[in-house]
Amino acid sequence: MDFPDWLENHTLPCTYRQLFGIECPFCGSQRAFITLLRGNFIESMALYPALIPTIILITAVIIQMLFKFKNGWKIVRKILMADFAIIIVSYIIKLLLVY
Repeated sequence: MDFPDWLENHTLPCTYRQLFGIECPFCGSQRAFITLLRGNFIESMALYPALIPTIILITAVIIQMLFKFKNGWKIVRKILMADFAIIIVSYIIKLLLVY
């Protein structure tokens, strides 16, 4: 059993979906991450479009914390706003198409 299979067998259920009956803005992120680990970039983006921007955001935060660039937090803030926008827009589209 490889790591993506192990992850797939240990994913967390969505409490929001269990309580309200609709997906939350982050539903699909676990499946998308596992799909990305398997090398299926396009399918991963289809499952959760904000995954790659979120990975870029986390990487930018780690780099900024390590190297403390002069304008690094401004860049991180812009990446965060773009990531947040992608999450919201893709969630609205998902709600309109599915429900």
